[in-house]
Amino acid sequence: MTETDAREQILTAAEDLYYRKGYAVVGMDELRTAAGVSLRRLYALFPSKIDVIAAVLQRRHEEWEAALEAAVTAAGDSPRDRLLAVYAHLERWFCDDDFRGCAFINAFGELGGNDPEIARVVREHKAAFQERMAVLADEAGVPREIAFQLSILAEGAQTTAAIAAAPHAARHARAAAEILIDASLATHPSRA
Repeated sequence: MTETDAREQILTAAEDLYYRKGYAVVGMDELRTAAGVSLRRLYALFPSKIDVIAAVLQRRHEEWEAALEAAVTAAGDSPRDRLLAVYAHLERWFCDDDFRGCAFINAFGELGGNDPEIARVVREHKAAFQERMAVLADEAGVPREIAFQLSILAEGAQTTAAIAAAPHAARHARAAAEILIDASLATHPSRA
């Protein structure tokens, strides 16, 4: 098995274990067993558990961005529809049988307060999402401060959907987003 294959197996196993069971409870020995690699190889590729978690989160970040872009692109040419596609994407995700909330919020809740590396990775992911929302909002003629509010609606929907097992949280967030967008466009008609 190549180093790349071993790394991929470790990250796949880690992503599954951490998402299902949590970051804190999964040890390196359990991860080694699930990945089918030796403990020596695991530590050679990832010197610490934090290194594994950071790599898993980076991978999730790339997956999230690709899926979000696909949803936005599929929404068509209307900038408003592209912005609102974020909430449709969230609803589809919330309806997945294995949905257990946002991996980044989960990681921050478990480890972010005690580990600056995890906190940094999570903050960068959330900042990237806010920036993407700002770009989509700008394309729709919506001011940047409203984009931040739209991001908060999406983040709140993620947490609510996970805690309450309520995929409809995305529809409520979208309805609130539509109100914010329409009010913003009515207040700033020259931006539309």
